[in-house]
Amino acid sequence: MLRDQFNDALKQAMKDKEALAVSTVRLIMARLKERDIEARPKGNAAGISDPEIQQMMQGMIKQRRESIELYEKGGRPELAEKERGEIAVIERFLPKALSDAETEAAIKEVIAASGAASVKDMGKVMAVLREKYAGRLDPAKASQMVKKLLG
Repeated sequence: MLRDQFNDALKQAMKDKEALAVSTVRLIMARLKERDIEARPKGNAAGISDPEIQQMMQGMIKQRRESIELYEKGGRPELAEKERGEIAVIERFLPKALSDAETEAAIKEVIAASGAASVKDMGKVMAVLREKYAGRLDPAKASQMVKKLLG
């Protein structure tokens, strides 16, 4: 489980005196705790599942990429570099992302399996992709490919 990996990584980063890794893993764990608390009223006392944790981490990476862009525009390369370091730490816990060729093959497979024929079926295709390839697929890139293949 990812939760165990976070604890192990935190201990190892503390032993290795990796300040950035320690702070980033603590950020992940804090965000996870928030999400677990948010899930309690919905009847999920055990906390969120691994696919939801992966989605949460994808969101954290997206936030950091946006921050990098803003820091570079604002002339703060040292802050942009810190964000890049955090992204690298977060990505350690995610499965390897699909390449463009693998993404296209996955999309073609889902289109064939679902019988999608036009752009109107895009939502159905994207839902299957999100479920089947959670954490390994960039949704923005995938939606562009789906539009191209269905359009």
